[in-house]
Amino acid sequence: MVSATASESVTASVTRHAAPPPPRGRERRVRWWLPYVLLVPAIVFELLVHLIPMVTGIWISLVKLTQQYLRNWSEAPFLGFGNYRATLDLNGVVGQALLHSFLVTCAYTLLVVAIAWGLGMAAAVALQRPFRGRGLFRTVFLIPYAIPIYAGIIAWKFMFQKDTGALNHLLFDTLGLPGDKPFWLIGGNAFWALVIVAIWRLWPFAFLMLMAGLQSVPEDLYEASAVDGAKPLRQWRSITLPMLRPVNVVLVLVMFLWTFNDFNTPFVLFGKTAQPPAGDLISFHIYNASFLTFNFGYGSAMSVMLLVFLMIVTAAYLLFVNRRSKRA
Repeated sequence: MVSATASESVTASVTRHAAPPPPRGRERRVRWWLPYVLLVPAIVFELLVHLIPMVTGIWISLVKLTQQYLRNWSEAPFLGFGNYRATLDLNGVVGQALLHSFLVTCAYTLLVVAIAWGLGMAAAVALQRPFRGRGLFRTVFLIPYAIPIYAGIIAWKFMFQKDTGALNHLLFDTLGLPGDKPFWLIGGNAFWALVIVAIWRLWPFAFLMLMAGLQSVPEDLYEASAVDGAKPLRQWRSITLPMLRPVNVVLVLVMFLWTFNDFNTPFVLFGKTAQPPAGDLISFHIYNASFLTFNFGYGSAMSVMLLVFLMIVTAAYLLFVNRRSKRA
């Protein structure tokens, strides 16, 4: 009797342990909503910070929102695409000024991105291999990127002064260049002042990204190519550039977007209302159209067109890069 009872208990225990676990379908059905609930705060924050202002800006671009209607936006007359037609009319004053600002911004962006990338690449390659004092050079090179934007630009603004600026003192008083000291913040020199400050601010970022990318390049590739007789320039073209291709794809795009949308540099360097035509970047031009002439319809239309232009350029750039990578 005892053995039979023991046998039954053992059999029940084995059966209980061997039985499959209960189905968890109910638990899965209950928790399917959990990822969506976790996304709700991010979606709400995105709506508040980005989408709602964007939709508001598009609506403003379709109405005649001037100083007369600032107290009650709902009374602003609806113009449809009237603001867009006025800003794109190259025979009108608004269209000509926008085209000039766009061309200045394109030249500014090309120069800044190209030179900043070149300086960053040269510094990253020079500091790729270890040597005494490499850490000091890395720290010094990153100082412009670590300094607050406004503090750095204000320092450059003082250096660009005609009589008391450090730049003219170095060029004309110390080095003894002939001629009169130029005005750097007015006239045609304003464009080059913008370019100098923007390059000074941007190239450490390119250096930091490229230096991080070079850490993943195997040293064996350089040693093997050196044995085959490859010179440093050939190593850079055949090894460094192809290995840094993923980094450069993102880096160039980010630098382009930052530079084309640059507002802080002209705003701090020239002030709110004193920007010269040579330094009239499109972001500052839109600011003046909105907050100086109080024609928010024009300013919003320009902003929407700028957004569309940058989206088209970004899509074309990524499409071109993807096609090249597939061919390679």
